[in-house]
Amino acid sequence: MSDISFANIGFADIAALSPELILVAFAVIVLAADLPRSGAGRKSLFWLSAIGVALAAVACLSWAGEGEAFAGSFVRDGFTTALDLIFLLITLLTLFVSYGYVRREGIESGEYYGLVLLAGSGMLLLAGAGDMIVVFLGLEILSVASYVLAGLFRKNVRSNEASLKYLLLGAMSTAFLLYGMAAVYGLTGATNLKAIGAALPEAASASPFLTYVGVGMMIVGFGFKVAAVPFHMWTPDVYEGAPTAVTAFFTSGPKAAAFAGALRVFVTGLGGVSEQWTGVIAVLAILSMTIGNIGAIAQKEIKRMLAYSSIAHAGYLLIGLAVPGVLGVSAIVFYLVAYTLMNLGAFSIVAVLEKRGTNRTEMADYAGLAKRRPGMALAMTIFMVSLGGLPPTVGFVAKFYIFSAAVEQGMITLAVIGALNSLVSIFYYLRVTVIMYMRERSEPWPEIPVDWATRLVMVGSSAGTILLGVLPAWLWSEARLSALGFF
Repeated sequence: MSDISFANIGFADIAALSPELILVAFAVIVLAADLPRSGAGRKSLFWLSAIGVALAAVACLSWAGEGEAFAGSFVRDGFTTALDLIFLLITLLTLFVSYGYVRREGIESGEYYGLVLLAGSGMLLLAGAGDMIVVFLGLEILSVASYVLAGLFRKNVRSNEASLKYLLLGAMSTAFLLYGMAAVYGLTGATNLKAIGAALPEAASASPFLTYVGVGMMIVGFGFKVAAVPFHMWTPDVYEGAPTAVTAFFTSGPKAAAFAGALRVFVTGLGGVSEQWTGVIAVLAILSMTIGNIGAIAQKEIKRMLAYSSIAHAGYLLIGLAVPGVLGVSAIVFYLVAYTLMNLGAFSIVAVLEKRGTNRTEMADYAGLAKRRPGMALAMTIFMVSLGGLPPTVGFVAKFYIFSAAVEQGMITLAVIGALNSLVSIFYYLRVTVIMYMRERSEPWPEIPVDWATRLVMVGSSAGTILLGVLPAWLWSEARLSALGFF
């Protein structure tokens, strides 16, 4: 285990965790600022939260060099910095999507903003985890905050069901993960991932059965966290029942953070026995892409459609994990940025068009949107095209890099199946566009107020989706640098 005591914790250790500590501190500040429970006081909650995220980003960027903290339990390298910035972007965009939504739905509170910031701190912790204990802490901070966020509509049965289902199944997946970690610890006598990586090959040859048990259980645990098939059944119900701004966060934040933790555990800790898990990950990728896309085709409610879509995108990302080299990790980092922009951008529009007080948005409700709100319809079209992987969007480039990583490692069949699944997904993504432009609404349009924060997310995300699709070189270069830092 890692040799950590209070006596040998120094300023450098604390400084390495400064982004996480800033988010936690501002979560407490936001909770305290909401104590008066007044409308005037609550107007400051958004700004306090956004300032916290901005300061965390500054702390992340100001870190000089690379190194380890807490006796190697936390790693601050190029990969950590890149993932931290992605997670902070997800947190900030979630706050902007939430700005008008939580006020309209009557759930604006210090608890909401505090939980989002605490979830963000858990995500950052996962990015730099160098020890299985830190992986567990990061996942649980993120998960517990997510369970509560899913049930913020306290008087809504669907929201309560989503929160309870998420809690029960999440606890079960955590048990699998912990049992897997315990098995690996029993084999190696270490929780530090680098120490595990050094000791596991020899230990695995001495006890192959226990190795399979430990690796298999951790695959189940992480499979739930990333919503991979066959551990995905909770996803549509939880995403549909949760407040839409929260669903926007779920589809990007916890998924991206779980992939960061999985990369640390499987590549750094279990890389010496990669032959025992890369094939399984490839099978999960195929199942997730195929079942996710098939499930999305049958949906009439857009949040459930995007939930199945997120399962399919988890499959694309799993391709990068199945080929754990520099190109595979680079492709995952690039894909996470692309998915953040197009998915949170799409949910910013879903949040605006949601039926007030019902937490539902049927696809039929989008009929005639191009006439009523042409700018919004254009932005939604950009996001749907990008999610489908069509040029000239960042979604096309992201899938190109993911499939290229598989081809480079000789997994041509996996790349072909991914490409075919991408073609299938175009059907249900473009169906939304057809409804917006080619169908008439049967009832009068209600008022569609769009606050400045949501408008900023729509414009910024759609511009980024196109710009990074046309000029991806800079982002790809940064993704490769982060992957080199990882190794």
